[in-house]
Amino acid sequence: MPKRKKLFITPTLATVIGSFVLMTAMAILIIQAVTSEQIIRQLGGEIVDLGMDSAETAFVEQLHAVTETADYTRLAWQQKQLAFDAPQLMESFLYGALAPTEQVSFLALVDETGKGVDVDRGDADGTLLGGDIDLAADIPILLPLTEQAAGTPEPFWSDALFIPERQHTYFVYVQPLYEGQAYRGSLLIGMSLDRMSEIAWYISTDDISVFLMKQGSNEIIAHEDLHERFDELSAQTPLLHVSRMPDAFLATFEDMEKLDNREFEIAADLDLLHGYDENGERRFVVIEQKTAKLMGLPARIGVHFPASYLDQPLKDLMVAIIAGAGLLLLSLIGAALLARRIARPVQRASTAATHVANLNLEAVEPLPGSVIRELDDLSGGINSMVAGLKAFSRYVPRTLVQKLLREGRADAPPEVREVAVLFTDIAGFTSASEGMSATQTADFVNHHLSLLGAEITRQGGTIDKYIGDSVMAFWGAPEQLDNPAEPAARAALGMAKAIHADNLARIARGEAPVRIRIGLHVGPLVVGDIGAPERVNYTVIGDTVNAASRLESLGKEIDDTAEVIILASEEITRRLGPEFPLQPIGPQSVKGKAEPLHVVRLVVA
Repeated sequence: MPKRKKLFITPTLATVIGSFVLMTAMAILIIQAVTSEQIIRQLGGEIVDLGMDSAETAFVEQLHAVTETADYTRLAWQQKQLAFDAPQLMESFLYGALAPTEQVSFLALVDETGKGVDVDRGDADGTLLGGDIDLAADIPILLPLTEQAAGTPEPFWSDALFIPERQHTYFVYVQPLYEGQAYRGSLLIGMSLDRMSEIAWYISTDDISVFLMKQGSNEIIAHEDLHERFDELSAQTPLLHVSRMPDAFLATFEDMEKLDNREFEIAADLDLLHGYDENGERRFVVIEQKTAKLMGLPARIGVHFPASYLDQPLKDLMVAIIAGAGLLLLSLIGAALLARRIARPVQRASTAATHVANLNLEAVEPLPGSVIRELDDLSGGINSMVAGLKAFSRYVPRTLVQKLLREGRADAPPEVREVAVLFTDIAGFTSASEGMSATQTADFVNHHLSLLGAEITRQGGTIDKYIGDSVMAFWGAPEQLDNPAEPAARAALGMAKAIHADNLARIARGEAPVRIRIGLHVGPLVVGDIGAPERVNYTVIGDTVNAASRLESLGKEIDDTAEVIILASEEITRRLGPEFPLQPIGPQSVKGKAEPLHVVRLVVA
């Protein structure tokens, strides 16, 4: 079978993914080049936002002239340049103020009784008319505005007022005049619906119609065709409802469907509606929910325009998006397939590395090879590493390494710790093994040590070494324990239960039971890495070790027939709780210690 060619990951990824990305980018650029002219020419939603801003600015500029006139008059009044006892001066002032403000219909400057002078724009020939005025007699509908001005120094707009004497509807801007805290009069600036509609006509185009609608209602304030319905205005109907408009499309406003602004990315403070004109052509209406910039005028700005302004660029853009998305999807599928081929072995390697880091080597499955050279080398390297660690872990206590890693120590310099030490030994092992072959002896010892080692591990102990059929283990290192005596005692009792259960099985097989001795002692020891630089053991050194060994040996003198005898020093038992059954033995002399040890037997249930 021919050997498969191995690929390198970098050129493979660069070639495949780069090709897909290049195809996608080129396709999108081509589509963008075809559609950009129409998209740029019809900016859709952005043009609507800008158009609304432009319409609002046009109205605001006109209203600004009104408010500036009012403010200038207030200043002139406060500086004593105007006085009600000089009506000719006030009349001249009003002539000068009205002449440049073509959007204003009339100006009236009256005192607190409603008497003063006014200047009116008159007929369309541009002639200005002025004279004395008494609101109560001449225009009584304006008199309540002066009464309202007497209660506030701030200027304000009136609601729509139909003035019978003029047979037209006006909005009046009122500037109160105060002398200190005393109300002295008002400046009234009237704007007719005719003048406001002229502004709407001026900023409308053949396709775009701009209008003003009253705040909080569907009554029309200004529209380029509103003059056709001026004869319908009256005191009962100062404003015409939108349904009575000569604009046939706008007259259907209340039947129009409201759309989601996000569809065209239009500002959230605008309402977007759509309907159909008399020719069946779709049109959009955009109207501000509340126009705060109109300086208090109770109106909101709206426009309506052909739907193609928004629809056409979106249709063109949708075609481009669909085509680009299709190509991009193909690129993503290709990239995903390649990524999957790469990710699968990497994921397996990552899982294996996690198990290795936790020394859970049995859970690591052999990693398969790969056509990608780097991934194949990675799999082979991890497989070799795991095999080596498995062999190495047979000779190094895995639990010890895990504890050292949890403690954050790669090495363990010697230190003094309080450690509990446990020794075990099989009673009469030499004579019991005489009839066994070497293999049988090894199997027997391995099985026995596995039983004891499992209990040590279960109680968090560290197996220091196996000495033939004996085990030495300790608690309190490398992790710190407040009371290492308790887990050591629990391990000893657990060993007794395990030996008893195993003996039942041995007896059932016709084999002789096993008897063991266990010694326990706790005390200060030197613990850490001991040995030559090229080979060290993590172990304990000190008299506590010798004492535990002597207690184990003492078991043959205390009770040579027990299945399991556990002898502990008084240092161990005084740290045990009441759940541990104890049998005091008393002081006993042991080899190597001048002072006798106070010995206690742990009673095996």
